[in-house]
Amino acid sequence: MAKKILIINGPNLNLLGEREEPKYGKITLEEVKKNCESHAESIGVEIKFEQSNVEGEIVTMIQKAKDVFDGIIINAAGYTHTSVAILDALLAIKLPAIEVHITNIYNREEFRKKSLISEAAKGIICGFGVNGYIMALDSMKEIINK
Repeated sequence: MAKKILIINGPNLNLLGEREEPKYGKITLEEVKKNCESHAESIGVEIKFEQSNVEGEIVTMIQKAKDVFDGIIINAAGYTHTSVAILDALLAIKLPAIEVHITNIYNREEFRKKSLISEAAKGIICGFGVNGYIMALDSMKEIINK
């Protein structure tokens, strides 16, 4: 049976392709999803790709992942820097998690340089654009197959 990975996207990522193009590029979240689905199939894993602008919905997605998924890839977007609730949910379910950011959060505003959710992550991929999702899928497959 194929390993299952949940990919969670946080607030404003639904605006990819029309939002701050110099930082985020022209690709839409739907295109990111299709790229992830295609890559997941090629490496033999199943994915579920989600997005929410609501912190509580993201917490619920994480909680429901327990006993269903083998790992989580999360781009918590703006909640990265503010959400103890998302951190607590990731820690509580004890699934491996990889934190992804399209931009390099360490080359941005001072408040973006601190991630509250990193404590729960096996690793962080940032600054590689939307290709970071593909890198995270490859990395998560290695983690969950060990």
